[in-house]
Amino acid sequence: MKLQDGITIRTMTEQDLELAAAWAAAEGWNPGIRDAVCFHAADPEGFFMAYQGDRPAGSISAVAYDGSFGFMGFYIVRPGLRGQGIGMALWKAAMDHMGERNVGGDGVVAMLDKYRKSGFSIAHRNIRFQGTGAAATGSADIVDTSQVPFPELLRYDRSHFPAPRPEFLARWIVQPEGGSRALLRNGRLAGYGVIRACHSGFKIAPLFADDPKGAEELFIALAGLAPGAPVYLDVPEPNAAALELAGRHGMTPVFETARIYTRGAPELPLPEIYGITSFELG
Repeated sequence: MKLQDGITIRTMTEQDLELAAAWAAAEGWNPGIRDAVCFHAADPEGFFMAYQGDRPAGSISAVAYDGSFGFMGFYIVRPGLRGQGIGMALWKAAMDHMGERNVGGDGVVAMLDKYRKSGFSIAHRNIRFQGTGAAATGSADIVDTSQVPFPELLRYDRSHFPAPRPEFLARWIVQPEGGSRALLRNGRLAGYGVIRACHSGFKIAPLFADDPKGAEELFIALAGLAPGAPVYLDVPEPNAAALELAGRHGMTPVFETARIYTRGAPELPLPEIYGITSFELG
C-alpha cells in the first residue's frame, strides 16, 4: 500500500516484528524476548509496518484469530515521525484486515479518548503488578504442560480466551527461557500458566485457574522459576481474587491499560483469569 510523501505500508516479516518489539521495549511496554516468533505464528498476515522511503517508521498488529475475533496492538510511530499521518495509515490497514470481526485491544490511558472516537468501548482495566520471584517447594498437583495432551490444553485455553489460538499456544508454552505449568486435580486440568523472559525480568502470562487456591499454586510454581528476578503479572481488575494474590506476594502496581472492544466484551470467566496473556495479542 503506497501513500503520499513516500509512505508505504507492508506486511511484516518475523524480522520486522523483532524490530517492532524493540520499539515496544523502548516505550516501556516490556515485551518478551522471544515474542516475535510466537506472535507472528498467530497470524502471519496480521502485522503491518510503515516505511518512509526505506526507513521503518511505525508498526501495528491486527491478529485475526478466527472469523469473529481479532486483537490489535504494537501501535507505534517512531518519535520524530509522529503527526504526519503515519499512524492513521497504519490504523486503516489494521482495521481493513480485521474486517467485521469484534476487535480487542489494550489502550494506554493517554489514548483512550482516541479509541472511543474510533468505535471502541472500555470493558475493564488491566493492572500490571511487579514483584520478585522466590524459590518454593512444589505441589504434587503441578506438572509441566508437556504432560498434558495439547488438545486438552487448547480446550482449556479456549474457555478463557475469545478464540482458538493453536499456532500461537504451541510456541508460547515451550519458550526456552522460563517455563509453563499445569494444575491437575484428579487427573483433570484445572489451570495453567506460562512464565517467560522479558526485556526486564519475567512475566507470568497467562495465569488461568478454576479457583484462587489453584491460581496460588500455579503462581508460586511459576514465580519459583525466576528466583530473585523481577516478576510481572497483568491482572484484570474485576478479578478481586487476582488483586489479592498480587498483594499477598508483595507485588505493586506499575502500569495499567484499559481492555477495549469494538463490539462489546466477549463472555469470559474473568474470575478464572488471574493474568492475561499479552497487552499486544490479548
